[in-house]
Amino acid sequence: MLLLAVDTSGKQGSIALARCGAGENCARVEIEVVEVVPLTGGTFSAQLVPQIAALLEKHGHSKNDLGGFAVASGPGSFTGLRVGLAAIKALAEVLHKPIAAVSLLEAVASSGAARGRVLAALDAGRGDVYAGDYELGPKVQMRSERLLSREEFVAEAAGKAVVTPDATLAEIARAAGILVERIEYPNSGVIARLGWEHLRRGETASPEELEANYIRHSDAEIFSKPAR
Repeated sequence: MLLLAVDTSGKQGSIALARCGAGENCARVEIEVVEVVPLTGGTFSAQLVPQIAALLEKHGHSKNDLGGFAVASGPGSFTGLRVGLAAIKALAEVLHKPIAAVSLLEAVASSGAARGRVLAALDAGRGDVYAGDYELGPKVQMRSERLLSREEFVAEAAGKAVVTPDATLAEIARAAGILVERIEYPNSGVIARLGWEHLRRGETASPEELEANYIRHSDAEIFSKPAR
């Protein structure tokens, strides 16, 4: 089975092609990431579909060979997420294949070495933090995903291992005496592996059900609300 993974949640994005081992029972083996292709931020809408086609052609495949999709559903850039989700929705609808939506916070939590109670953290701008409280064991269990102030982030991190790709958040946690692991920012290869686990457990979404996990409302939503 071939799996296509897409991440357009941040300033930089990527796509990945992955597969299970040839001749194996795909339900019992790990996924192999064949290649990860970076995408330049700001032009995802122009790059995404041509890069997907080029990646498949490079490895001797067409879109009809794909057996499923994994996509980073957020949190992240409102525009970037919409581009990635729209592309995956369109492909999945045409090909009638399942979609696994993967939270970027789950990708951060799973990319660290810590197990047990883990707090994944991403800089949300404006002095805020996207925080995902996870229990990492044989199966990843999400307890909550929230938008916190930096003060709330420090309080929430007490008694947990913090995993983050952001240098500023790592320093804030360390200064508060919190165990922290700084990782590389997860790419679509990580999304592919986690998406594969979701697919194996039957945790899928139809194109109609697939939605972005923004956590924070957009400025348009905030400023369109009537004043009280």
